[in-house]
Amino acid sequence: MGQANDVEDATARQKQIDDWLPITSARNAKWWYSAFHNVTAMVGAGVLSLPYAMSELGWGPGVAIMILSWIITLYTLWQMVEMHEMVPGKRFDRYHELGQHAFGEKLGLWIVVPQQLVVEVGVNVVYMVTGGKSLEKFHDVICPSCKKIRTSYWIMIFASSHFVLSHLPNFNSISGISLAAAVMSLSYSTIAWGAALHKGVEPNVDYSYKAKTNSGAVFNFFSGLGDIAFAYAGHNVVLEIQATIPSTPEKPSKGPMWKGVIVAYIVVALCYFPVSFVGYWVYGNKVEDNILISLEKPVWLIAAANMFVVVHVIGSYQMNFTPSFALRFVTRTTYVAFTMVVGMAIPFFSGLLGFFGGFAFAPTTYFLPCIMWLSLYKPKRFSLSWCMNWLCIALGVR
Repeated sequence: MGQANDVEDATARQKQIDDWLPITSARNAKWWYSAFHNVTAMVGAGVLSLPYAMSELGWGPGVAIMILSWIITLYTLWQMVEMHEMVPGKRFDRYHELGQHAFGEKLGLWIVVPQQLVVEVGVNVVYMVTGGKSLEKFHDVICPSCKKIRTSYWIMIFASSHFVLSHLPNFNSISGISLAAAVMSLSYSTIAWGAALHKGVEPNVDYSYKAKTNSGAVFNFFSGLGDIAFAYAGHNVVLEIQATIPSTPEKPSKGPMWKGVIVAYIVVALCYFPVSFVGYWVYGNKVEDNILISLEKPVWLIAAANMFVVVHVIGSYQMNFTPSFALRFVTRTTYVAFTMVVGMAIPFFSGLLGFFGGFAFAPTTYFLPCIMWLSLYKPKRFSLSWCMNWLCIALGVR
């Protein structure tokens, strides 16, 4: 009897937490919520560095890795959508919950949580830098004669918006911002490759590797891989997005979720491939680590593109913490301040992308879902599912 009461108390406490947290406090999202939340989660600062990543990889490897990344990450995202409700009557609303189910209560936490923390903090730090630098570029473009303002001050200005937005009550409270962010991502990506295409190929464009030594070329190659891994990282919030969609045995959440994912990945392709290939084709190895920095004219269009980036990364900064208003207010405010300070201290766009992309984004996006799938479903050895998952793991680890 006492054990039953303990279970009921634990269930009640979990329900109280779920009702408070911004992810699970509302489960009334539609399939299009999945579409623009996934676009916002994936298409962000990373797309701006893809031409630079191409310059580090070269035409052949760059094109192959871009296309393979699109295919592999779509496949692993499908796996996570399928595993969300693989246990009847239970939903794995967070990445670490699925990890615990796959690897055990303690081991699952140790495998997933550290990587997720690095991913979350890494995204927020990079977006702090991106938002600040985009505001700076906007200012410099529309007023070239004005006094220059330090990048760190622009990062502080950008961070001020998050001191407000981080306190919105749940994920769907920012659905309007996420929709705007999804539109912005398609807009500034189109401007980036469209303006580059209109400008035309640079005189004496050079597609050779920038590094003149073998060790330098290898280092740049892995940095380029990290940049691409960062660009395709959105899986860390996939389960949380699916958690906002209502589900019944007759109509499970995976139906509308997958429909939204397909739309999101079409947008990803429309953003990533033209920006990557056109940007590299126009500028070669002289391209900046942010393609919008390379572009200068037309002034009004480049200014608009940078402001679109600001709107987008504002919509990509979402957080959750445990109950208690005081704890929630203090923790969220402190977290925003922390990422702001780190962004001000390390305002190196490409370096941050390469480091975070290779260190934590690749595992959570490219191969950890495959490992969990093999652990949970145990496909027959050498079956199509078994081979596909091991192939993704091998490519992802590399």
